[in-house]
Amino acid sequence: MVLTTRKHGENDVILEVMTADRGRHLGLVRGGRSKRHRPALQPGNELSLTWKARLSDHLGQFQIEPHTARAADLMNSGIGLAAVQHLAALVRLLPERHPYPRIYGALNVVLDHLDASDAAAALMIRFELEMLQELGAGLDLTSCAATGTTDDLAYVSPRSSRAVSREAGRPYHDKLLPLPSFLLEGQRQAGTELTWQDVTQGFQLTGFFLDRQLGERNITDSGTRALLTNALEKRYRTEFPWNF
Repeated sequence: MVLTTRKHGENDVILEVMTADRGRHLGLVRGGRSKRHRPALQPGNELSLTWKARLSDHLGQFQIEPHTARAADLMNSGIGLAAVQHLAALVRLLPERHPYPRIYGALNVVLDHLDASDAAAALMIRFELEMLQELGAGLDLTSCAATGTTDDLAYVSPRSSRAVSREAGRPYHDKLLPLPSFLLEGQRQAGTELTWQDVTQGFQLTGFFLDRQLGERNITDSGTRALLTNALEKRYRTEFPWNF
């Protein structure tokens, strides 16, 4: 899957992709800026790739063949461009050339459902949770950190990354992060839409822990998250005005 490209010389590009068996991978594409290759190298598209290099630690070269064209639909979805940019920024937190099959599969699910109204927001938030898991900073939303109960989980502790029940968290609610119910198994009824409050609380939750990861790695925030949430808010105001 194409993540990004950047110019290399007059006619070539360095292509960054996410693969099923080798994770995030970079390589040179000869003639990548040509009319022949440019349409295939748009973010979100799927390619068939062959990578060759003299040594395994070299950048190497990709030979490409188009597989699934997705970029045009993404550009027309309203949030497609912002979503692809944000997904690429997240995946870039992972080391190169290490397989992450769950992340690869989740990427495809998200990109294939960006037109599915509120499902797109929920899938993006769940993707961020999956990223946190792969980064070794996963959240435990199964039971209350204080009492062990699995009922009425309403908060997440920023210190332990664990869920907290409404009763146990009530005295400390201003120091805890809200836990939207759609992130808990069986808490969202089929056919119901997420409110914008659900979405903002979900992104607030994942954003807190992702920002911590950026800080620990001395990585500057790319700003893609703000672009995505702005695009999602615009969609919600248009399609679900009653949920504001």
